[in-house]
Amino acid sequence: IERAARALCSLQGDPDDNWRTYVPHVEVVMNALHEPSEHMKEAGGEIFHSYNPEHSEIAHQSDAANVWRLMVTAMRNGAQN
Repeated sequence: IERAARALCSLQGDPDDNWRTYVPHVEVVMNALHEPSEHMKEAGGEIFHSYNPEHSEIAHQSDAANVWRLMVTAMRNGAQN
C-alpha cells in the first residue's frame, strides 16, 4: 500500500513526504479489487486445473478466487503492521 501511495504521490507531482495522504485512495482501490472478476477467476482456474485436473472448472475458479482474496487481504493487513 505504501508503494502504491508513493506512486500516486509521484504521479501527482507532490513532494515524496506527502505519500501518506494517498493511503486512503489506495485503500479504496484495494477494497474494489478484493473480489476478482470472472475473467480473473477463469485465468487463475487454469493454473489450478494443471495441478488437479479431476476437479471441476468451477472448483478451480473458486480456489483461484480464494487465493486472490487472501492475497489482497494480506496486502491490506500488511499495511497495518
